[in-house]
Amino acid sequence: MGSLDNLLTPQRVLCRLDAVSKKRVLELTAQHIARVEQELEENQLYSSLLERERLGTTALGSGVAVPHCRVSGLTEPLGCLVTLSNAIDYDAPDGALVDLLFVLLVPPDANQAHLDLLAEVARRFSDTRYCQRLREATDLETLLRCAVTSEAA
Repeated sequence: MGSLDNLLTPQRVLCRLDAVSKKRVLELTAQHIARVEQELEENQLYSSLLERERLGTTALGSGVAVPHCRVSGLTEPLGCLVTLSNAIDYDAPDGALVDLLFVLLVPPDANQAHLDLLAEVARRFSDTRYCQRLREATDLETLLRCAVTSEAA
């Protein structure tokens, strides 16, 4: 298992979330993470994710986005995998609608770790078969299993 696998837990996976916009998906994800990780504050997460998007879209293309930010109070990186029930406009460089997101939160001082994790996420999500398996998952258990299994099913 790679370091990306260690970022996900069954509680930090959202399957077929209903969201109509970039802001709404970030808001719902921040709410969910704050419920699961009680030391984190929902408004801070949402504001930090939104602020990062203002610097430039975190959409990678091909329907994938990797919203990410630094979060004070966080001691270890954490991730939340999200699939959407309907693809949304995410200002992607290729114009494609986004339906697959990996939200990455890192401690304020995790500079190299942040870059390494982003690179690993980008590498995994550049694999069309991997993304297809995630999109086909209809429940949390299947989605998590597909996410942490690098090999084609």
